[in-house]
Amino acid sequence: MSKTKLELTWIGKDKRPKLEPRILLEDPSLSYHAKHRVSDNDQFDNKLIFGDNLLALKALEQEYAGKVKCVFIDPPYNTGNAFEYYDDGLEHSIWLGLMRDRLEVLWKLLTSDGLMCIQIDDNEFARLFLLCAEICGESNLKIICVKMSEPSGLKMGTVKRLGTIPKLKEFIILCGKNGVKGLDIERIPKGTWDTEYNIFLDGLTKADRESIFDISEQEEISSEDINRLDEIGAHINLCSLADKVRELGLRANEKEAWLFDNAWRICQCATSASVLVLAKLKRQHNANNVFFVKSARGLAYMVRGTFSDTSAKPRIQLIFADDNLTVHPGDLWVDFKNGKKPEALVSRIIRMSTKAGDLVLDSFAGSGTTGAVAHKMGRRWIMIELGDHCHTHIIQRLKKVIDGDDQGGISKTANWQGGGGFRYYSLAPSLLEQDRWGNWVVNKNYNPAMLAEALCKLEGFTSAPSDSQWWNHGYSSEQDFIYVTTQNLSHQQLEELSDEVGGDRSLLVCCTAFRGKSDQFPNLTLKKIPKMVLSRCEWAHDDYSLNVANLPMAQPEPEVDKPKNVSLKQTNINQDDLFGKEP
Repeated sequence: MSKTKLELTWIGKDKRPKLEPRILLEDPSLSYHAKHRVSDNDQFDNKLIFGDNLLALKALEQEYAGKVKCVFIDPPYNTGNAFEYYDDGLEHSIWLGLMRDRLEVLWKLLTSDGLMCIQIDDNEFARLFLLCAEICGESNLKIICVKMSEPSGLKMGTVKRLGTIPKLKEFIILCGKNGVKGLDIERIPKGTWDTEYNIFLDGLTKADRESIFDISEQEEISSEDINRLDEIGAHINLCSLADKVRELGLRANEKEAWLFDNAWRICQCATSASVLVLAKLKRQHNANNVFFVKSARGLAYMVRGTFSDTSAKPRIQLIFADDNLTVHPGDLWVDFKNGKKPEALVSRIIRMSTKAGDLVLDSFAGSGTTGAVAHKMGRRWIMIELGDHCHTHIIQRLKKVIDGDDQGGISKTANWQGGGGFRYYSLAPSLLEQDRWGNWVVNKNYNPAMLAEALCKLEGFTSAPSDSQWWNHGYSSEQDFIYVTTQNLSHQQLEELSDEVGGDRSLLVCCTAFRGKSDQFPNLTLKKIPKMVLSRCEWAHDDYSLNVANLPMAQPEPEVDKPKNVSLKQTNINQDDLFGKEP
């Protein structure tokens, strides 16, 4: 019996594009950065890429393979409305093919401990999950269900009339190369804020809080552990929570969210007779505002050092709000306000999977929410967008973020003050084009520097033109280099080049033509442009997005015979709307 595997199949699954790894061209007039550095954590190494997202991902593959910590994409949902008059099932096949091509590149870009997150609705969720299982492995997947709207409004009229069920949720498929684990998931509110928690621990960092938690959870706490906790307590200042809220200028509708976001550094002070005895003894030689004591059972307690000596039951024991007012959100997230992709949702995804300075990528940038949130959180980011709103919305939004003028979304909770910047890139045209006789030639828009960079990418070299070695345009190792020229190299030129490279190094020479035998010089490998790359890619193919207007119309059903299946070869996949422009 032959071995088979369980897999999702669709029309044209075996069709795979031969993508050209384009180079990226920066437009300094559209790049933007702050006028001055705001903090040491400002991020300037960010990329906004305008162009087809599949070609853009391919352009990033060589440099960023294994370097992206978090991928968060919100691809077109394929609602089916656009396909009402087209062959049933064909839209799913095209959608899956296009998603497969993109997910495979994204998966290569992800770090070994990274997380790929895909937000999707009911229409393609089941098929997308099976596709992810095929690419990533089912054991490496988890599913989050996110509440996106309330059962109210105009849509409920239709629901009541038809007796159907309203759509209130969407899904986020999580994919990790070694499983979905190692996440730092923020806790969410159990209910409304308890006003007993009214002390702010100024100077406490997230790392400090994690250390306090880790030590407190140990079965046995040593004197060295208490000393480590006291070192943390030494730089904590206790202040009124109300004063902190006033200092930040939080509005009433912002206050509650900020409180729960910062519950890890907010406390209440409770009475405890047993802790009081231990605290009085320790305060004789520790004058800090905050210190820790160890009970006879080996438990650690955090103490307010300025407790009253005159009160019989002073408030003395500091208790963290996040231990009592928040819970793990699990796989059902219901605490977000309505909206397709609110900043709080993106923030949770980024926070649980990355740290400051890590790289976040969104290849369906839309309105630029992922980049805006990543920027405010001190992460590096790459966004890709083909639609006109890249210029009309994303750039304008990012400028406001960088200038500190965007105080919406997570700005208050992140205490965002502006700073950093980004570089704007577009995809270079195809390296090759056809002349009037139909011959493939180097694109006339390519200058020598662009040609050298493009061939470096195609040949797997790192582009790094040397200032001292005219023949060195890039390298693949410490001793292997590449030289690109449009010249017709003579035997004498090749001999001189071979002598200059030397016997301990090797050089790939890409030229229009050469005289002599290609194996005459042991340290030179000779290839002709463009013949050397003709079969590598689909040249002059600029659009891999989906334009439903170019799909074949369904044929009228005959009275007797069943309609024939429509082959994918009949489709003209010159896509735009669904995968090129996100509303």
